[in-house]
Amino acid sequence: MNTSKRDVVVSSRIRLARNYEDLPFSPGETARSAESCSQRTLEALSAENAQADYILYRMNEMDDVERYYLAEKHLISFDLIRKSETGSAYIRKDEQVSIMMNEEDHLRIQAIAAGEDLSNSALMIYRIEDALQKHVRFAFDTKLGYLTACPTNAGTGMRASLMLHLPMLTADKQMGIVNQTVAKLGLIIRGIYGEGSEALGHLYQISNQATLGRTEEEIIRAVLTVGDKLIDMERALRLKAHTMEPVKTEDQIFRSYGLLKYSRSMPQKEFLSHWSNLRLGISLGRLPVTMDSADILLEDAQDAHVMKWAGSPVTGDRLDERRCARIRRHLSRRNNGR
Repeated sequence: MNTSKRDVVVSSRIRLARNYEDLPFSPGETARSAESCSQRTLEALSAENAQADYILYRMNEMDDVERYYLAEKHLISFDLIRKSETGSAYIRKDEQVSIMMNEEDHLRIQAIAAGEDLSNSALMIYRIEDALQKHVRFAFDTKLGYLTACPTNAGTGMRASLMLHLPMLTADKQMGIVNQTVAKLGLIIRGIYGEGSEALGHLYQISNQATLGRTEEEIIRAVLTVGDKLIDMERALRLKAHTMEPVKTEDQIFRSYGLLKYSRSMPQKEFLSHWSNLRLGISLGRLPVTMDSADILLEDAQDAHVMKWAGSPVTGDRLDERRCARIRRHLSRRNNGR
């Protein structure tokens, strides 16, 4: 992991879309093909003596809190939740790797890591794919590459992405121009949970838009190159704000820190806004909280995590109260100090 970029890069992810050559696409359409997909994946993992490293999660055997808890950790997608009747996932016990089954494609294999670590994430993905391909055959065309349910995912079937924290670019109203520039390079910027989601907490996913016509190495290089440019732009604006308007910047940071530390009720959207200022303050060296702790809090204070911690599906005011109790507990831990 490249720790020198943690001030802006929250996480890295590599995802591969794969389909079994003899099963119909859109696997969620029939329970029989969906079960064949799941069973085939289990057998391949078992043949590699890897099944013990994974836990199987069947969406139709889980309640909403459990499903959304995994989505908040980015271990499964919201699309998989919407296909809960047939969807399932193998998640490695260290939570760095997950294999979603019967989402849009038969398999969505992904590796996720903290900070900028696309290279290591790619290595993890390749090892898993190689292990599976010893025992199964994926749909592949010599001209088009790997075949997928959506044509834009054909070719390598790879999506490489960086989760970036860009509060100053957002405040400076530059994200519209950034989106246009990035699109010309074959990349796309989405919100915190991918396509169709908001950039809550000023978090943006930058990833390749197409997977056909580029090698895996070219895709990763393109994402890293644009990511580095956005990092430089964000850092320059942070430095400018802290130099030219230090009181205003610090007031924003410390107000949010105080609200997070002492509030008794807070909706999730408001939490994410203050969390963004918290992380900004840490990057500027102004708060006694570690970056790791802030990024853990990002998950821990979201709705499903709070409900799981509370032990019941609390809603409304009670949920917002429990969220604040969890935030206060998190920020008061000794390991937050430096």
